Amino acid sequence: MSNYPHMLAPLDLGFTTLKNRVLMGSMHTGLEETKDWNRVAEFYAERARGEVGLMVTGGIGPNLEGSVLPGAAMMVSQDDIDNHSVVTQRVNDAGGKIAMQILHAGRYAYGPKCVAPSAIKSPISPFPPTELDAAGIEKQISDIVDTAVRARQAGYDGVEIMGSEGYFLNQFLVTHTNKRTDEWGGSYENRMRLPVEVVRRTRAAVGDDFIIIYRLSMIDLIPNGSTHAEVVQLAKAVEAAGASIINTGIGWHEARIPTIATSVPRAAFAWVTKKLMGKVGIPIITSNRINTPDVAENVLATGYADMVSMARPMLADAQFVSKAMAGNAASIAPCIACNQACLDHTFSGKISSCLVNPRACYETELVVTPAQTRKSFAVVGAGPAGLSAAMTLAERGHQVTLFDRANAIGGQLNMAKQVPGKEEFWGLVDWYKTMVADMGIETRLGQSVTADDLTGFDDVIVATGVVPRDPAIAGQDAPNVLSYIDVLRDKAPVGKTVAIVGAGGIGFDVAEFLAQEGSSPTENLPDWMEEWGVSDPEENRGGLAPEGPKPEAPARAVTLLQRKAEKPGKRLGKTTGWIHRAALNMKGVRMMGGVNYESVEPGGLMVSFGEARENPTLIEADTIVLCAGQLPERSLADELIAKGMSCHVIGGADVAAELDAKRAIDQGTRLAATL
Repeated sequence: MSNYPHMLAPLDLGFTTLKNRVLMGSMHTGLEETKDWNRVAEFYAERARGEVGLMVTGGIGPNLEGSVLPGAAMMVSQDDIDNHSVVTQRVNDAGGKIAMQILHAGRYAYGPKCVAPSAIKSPISPFPPTELDAAGIEKQISDIVDTAVRARQAGYDGVEIMGSEGYFLNQFLVTHTNKRTDEWGGSYENRMRLPVEVVRRTRAAVGDDFIIIYRLSMIDLIPNGSTHAEVVQLAKAVEAAGASIINTGIGWHEARIPTIATSVPRAAFAWVTKKLMGKVGIPIITSNRINTPDVAENVLATGYADMVSMARPMLADAQFVSKAMAGNAASIAPCIACNQACLDHTFSGKISSCLVNPRACYETELVVTPAQTRKSFAVVGAGPAGLSAAMTLAERGHQVTLFDRANAIGGQLNMAKQVPGKEEFWGLVDWYKTMVADMGIETRLGQSVTADDLTGFDDVIVATGVVPRDPAIAGQDAPNVLSYIDVLRDKAPVGKTVAIVGAGGIGFDVAEFLAQEGSSPTENLPDWMEEWGVSDPEENRGGLAPEGPKPEAPARAVTLLQRKAEKPGKRLGKTTGWIHRAALNMKGVRMMGGVNYESVEPGGLMVSFGEARENPTLIEADTIVLCAGQLPERSLADELIAKGMSCHVIGGADVAAELDAKRAIDQGTRLAATL
């Protein structure tokens, strides 16, 4: 019997049956924009071979004005139909089903031709939209319906009509963005007219034997958002109009509440979906921060939904479902919800991938094949770079010995997992332990390595990581001055007032670690909801608590300092940096840029400002923590080179900028695939 009977149960839609209850949710990867349709097809086909029940593509525009940005993929011509047919044929040949998401961005469209119900500019786009007249609305409906017809002609099994996250159809639903007084505005019946009409006319155009998913925003998390009663009213109307399935959308893109980042509790919004269960007769999908088979099974078994949507977990491991079916869930590469290689890439105009799995979206380029000649490799350093290299070498059939001076693998990941909101890193380290054991990689831990220890190997990879940069502050040898390693790894005692030198990613991590005391809100959903001001949309419109965020009092008074004369945290992740800044602001952390570190004094840290080193100021602190960057740890590599021994240097030992696990894992994987 399966360990996941609910997740792996088929779902009968009448005219077709899905093999299980797992939806690969829509992700805009940027692949369609490459116009390399073999590459697009292989990305989806690999997930189909992994036995996912149904996939949804990234958002495809129905017209120019609705496209998310200039040059974004659309479905408007016979050429588009022919190109997408390559994808659907490959997926169907692999035994999978795939739906195309129709995404009209409305005022979120990043271009001057954007349109909306009312001429109200989005806070996340510089372009004010044009208010549509009646003929303009009719054009949008027709274009969306025509796009669905073309999707069917291209061989898709269905479409998902994007009606959530603050996009076009969602914009008509709420008075926040719809100020119209005609038949498309005013009462809720009028405001919901557009999405219902789109579904009704799409069903009439595509016939009865075609999946129509409607993505419905069940909690807007914006002022004047929908109430739960309105959500139910819309869901019933969408069902009557011909939808096959309702999918859950959570929060608008402009909402100032995190919804998918790693600091959001697992399945944090499944309770919102559950409120709709039993009120419509078609299946309902729940979404957001569902990243393991156990979480998915629990959500389904306890009646929160009929199906679960997992998007980024399918980047992390294309074989997610097949591994669960085989009873091998421990080998599933975990999505840690970091956004670093997926959403950060999307919003930077890059091809998406995955920090944990750099082959994601590069299936045709980064190919791991069996080695023609089996060699013995020494990999020195069991952090992300060394682990990814060791695992890829072992996958190719090489004999691998993994060294590290620490007594456990994981490297700096073992410090990251101590930070509140980064609990997913525990699972990542555990996965590495599982894979190292399963792949037969020999480990030699708790010992330093010299060049003489490596003479018997065919090749050596040096992944020895980084050492903290010395900021050379006068008096920094005082006993109350600690490094981030002392704090995160060694749990050194820290006083009640703290000055942190350096406001990069590590400085922010240390600030969050020191400002939080007791259990992390990420591990306790009610605490997290209170901290961010999330409430029940049945009680408060849009799901916003009227009193706003109510974080716990900070455990310490923390001042975060940096030399750069810019806003601290400016260089953090594109889609998560604002969350870290907001979290620290709620904890009262003071942030200062443009400072010079003059000296450590008995009462704290003396700083000055600007190139002229003006306005000397004492930052009162019981403890000073140094997070002033890192330098490559290259001593072993230098020793090997001096002895005439070849080696490959990767990860922090190669480039020490911040603690970039994304780059380290990618580099280790790509190198090992070629050796």
